[in-house]
Amino acid sequence: MALAFGHLVAMTVVLLPFALMTALVDWQTEIRVGAGLVVVALGVWLLFNRRHPRFLARVPPSRLALWSFLVAIAHGAGLMLVPIYLGLCSVVETDAGHRAATALIARTAALSIGVAAVHTGAMITAGGALAFGVYRWLGLRFLSKSWFDLDVIWALSLVLVGAIGVFSAL
Repeated sequence: MALAFGHLVAMTVVLLPFALMTALVDWQTEIRVGAGLVVVALGVWLLFNRRHPRFLARVPPSRLALWSFLVAIAHGAGLMLVPIYLGLCSVVETDAGHRAATALIARTAALSIGVAAVHTGAMITAGGALAFGVYRWLGLRFLSKSWFDLDVIWALSLVLVGAIGVFSAL
């Protein structure tokens, strides 16, 4: 009995992702429209709900990597690459960026992880240099007087990208 159960679980673990991929291909348009509507709804929700999740403030500074992970997940990091990874985006001849991303992702998982690591390093370096430049040459007073709301910009970008996703799926 235990031998049969273990064999059944092993077959399920191997075959289930392929079965889900078949459903993904069959329901591609519906999934794209649904995903676009979810992104639009998230953007609209973020426009009207202006509070940040409190659990992010409770992560101690000694666990910065955990905090960074949670914030990145909350903001949808990596989700923007899922449609490319799954091959749901049509690559237009003039779209060199998507074509390059598709080619990179299609090669190997190690290359994808390497690209993600380089991307993360570039973002940390650019953000650190920008923060240092603002602190060094403009001062902290500049930040308090010239603050703009990134949450609104993020929410509006989600609405725009979700709408583009819905219209491109139809």
